[in-house]
Amino acid sequence: MTTQNTNTEEKKTYACLEVTSVQVFPFTNMTLGSMKALASVTLNDQLAIRGLRVVEGKNGLFVSFPNDPFYKGEDYKNIVFPITRELKEHVEKCVLEKFQAAVG
Repeated sequence: MTTQNTNTEEKKTYACLEVTSVQVFPFTNMTLGSMKALASVTLNDQLAIRGLRVVEGKNGLFVSFPNDPFYKGEDYKNIVFPITRELKEHVEKCVLEKFQAAVG
């Protein structure tokens, strides 16, 4: 079996990541600008992502992924982010549902 075949098989195996755990920590007693909560997610019970932020934007709530604090450019540089739109939407939906449940 060649390396190329192995990589293709691995992509098929891990193509569909599921959010298996979500923790949301809303800011109830203080405000931090437009940031409403911090969150952590676990994917496939194997990969934890900490430092997600629930942010109030112009078009409503959204989930922001962790940024590189040492990046000196004008924009933010995410250090963890979903490659596909489907995974981004899945993570955001799970986090925002948990946030809404936490704040009532």
